[in-house]
Amino acid sequence: MSAYIAPLADQMFLMNELLGLEEISTFPGYEDATLDLVTAILDEAGKFGSEVLAPLNQTGDRQGCSFENGVVGTPDGFKEAYAQFVATGWNSLSAPTEYGGQGLPSIVATAVSEIWHAANMAFGLCPLLNQGGIEAVASHGSDTLKSIFLPKMVSGEWSSTMNLTESQAGSDLSQIRTKATRDGEHYRIAGQKIFISYGDHDMADNIIHLVLARSPVGPDGIKGLSLFLVPKFLLNDDGSLGKLNDLRCVSIEHKLGIKASPTAVMSFGDNDGAIGYLIGKENQGIRSMFTMMNNTRLSVGLQGVAIADRAYQRALSYAKERIQGRDILSQNSYPVPIIRHADVRRMLMAMKSQTEATRATAYYMSACLDRARHHPDPNVRSENKSIADLLTPVVKAWSTDTGIAVADLGIQIHGGMGYIEKTGAAQHLRDVRIAAIYEGTNGIQAADLVGRKVARENAESINALILKIKTYLDLAKIIEDTSLNVIHKQLSNSVVSLSNTTTWIVDTFPSDPQTVTAGATQFTQMLGITIGGWLMAKSASKSVKSLQTDTENRIYLEAKIYTAQFFADQYLSQVPTLEVLIKTAGRPLQHVSEEHF
Repeated sequence: MSAYIAPLADQMFLMNELLGLEEISTFPGYEDATLDLVTAILDEAGKFGSEVLAPLNQTGDRQGCSFENGVVGTPDGFKEAYAQFVATGWNSLSAPTEYGGQGLPSIVATAVSEIWHAANMAFGLCPLLNQGGIEAVASHGSDTLKSIFLPKMVSGEWSSTMNLTESQAGSDLSQIRTKATRDGEHYRIAGQKIFISYGDHDMADNIIHLVLARSPVGPDGIKGLSLFLVPKFLLNDDGSLGKLNDLRCVSIEHKLGIKASPTAVMSFGDNDGAIGYLIGKENQGIRSMFTMMNNTRLSVGLQGVAIADRAYQRALSYAKERIQGRDILSQNSYPVPIIRHADVRRMLMAMKSQTEATRATAYYMSACLDRARHHPDPNVRSENKSIADLLTPVVKAWSTDTGIAVADLGIQIHGGMGYIEKTGAAQHLRDVRIAAIYEGTNGIQAADLVGRKVARENAESINALILKIKTYLDLAKIIEDTSLNVIHKQLSNSVVSLSNTTTWIVDTFPSDPQTVTAGATQFTQMLGITIGGWLMAKSASKSVKSLQTDTENRIYLEAKIYTAQFFADQYLSQVPTLEVLIKTAGRPLQHVSEEHF
């Protein structure tokens, strides 16, 4: 059974060679993010992931969480691992320095988060939610709320949750019924929420619930919602923990995967009402909550990347060890490791190339966030914010769909043993399956992409991104290297199809949104593949150049080129076909009624 090893070489290659870590470290507030420091951080994160979190992954899956007499317990070892996680400062990497955070770039926190999710996705979900909660409170909370709650949230002593979903209000938040009633300086919250990850647990001293509820005065629907901070334990005047708030965990769910992560049904205000504090302004809860949701969508996309990498590592190890069949190219009759077989090599390369493409895209989005927040030029900040907004649904949806596909291939490479829980291959597929569902299903992400991010802004952001890819291709024409030709040819064809399809969406959506939305999932895939292919092409170009002087890393650099070639041949080549699928997906829907289903 293979041990988890953090992909440090690929992470540092991306940050140094593609995404400009050296430049980012010159931005105001990021001066401490030197290459030496970032390398040391990732090295230590890799050790923590492999030595502390990964050994708890399968045991936590088997044991699951407990719920007895209203008390939620996490699996053996989780509480101790979380205490070590907090004590060593991992929770505070990118948090604001004024509240005890380290203020490191988003791209560094992204790389570290991938390690947590790959090592133990169920564990990683707790700090994932806390990071989103920190950003929401820091961005929209009052100075009083920030001074009281953020230091403990930043340290990780207190964790955070996101309370949106209700039984009658899944993705349609306009149907939320949880109510808030003003009571002096605070509010009383009453209602029930479902599917609340880490809604209750035994790892943190306090749990800070961010709850969407309907304001006392406001319009119906989504515009009448406000966001409230509702602590599990109220605080005494000296800041110490006081009595339990009027909230409780009613039950926890029995799930397909991430069984070591408690998913709670939470009841607020069974008695006098749970005390909550307004975040932002009344009736602007969606705006405040979207700060947390967008942060979390990047993190969920990383879950797809992380599980893809973990599944690939496990499958690669098995393929090297499993002896089965004869080598078709050899005259020898003795059995060989299955990695010698062409179909197994194809599947491994499919896993590897898709993992690297989604990782590059997620990290690129993180680098855009760093430039949007800290670049000294306001025009650069604005451009990068637009690209990050555009890529949010892509990273969330395409990365998680890919993670599912890669984990499935991992089972296939294991053969019958992949279907047996002991190998661990099946757990990766069970765990990552939720990532395409929570934080807005991938279909909702796709609809948001074509509707809000492309059609309604007249394709301004996506055209700016297309221009970047075309500029790269223009510069690439002067590079004479046959190993890059196939990559650039397929990327050129993909950009043409992406540009054509974008124009079609802008022209068609105003009069026929259903036809466009019918192909939204394929468009998300098209955009993800094209961006991933562009970044893979840049990786290959950098590797070709580096091979001229760097003989020590020859195998790694050659692998980058071969992997980019495979991705171009097998995935970029699909983009022109996706153009046809996108434009025709809605045709039958014009005539199909409910009865036809």
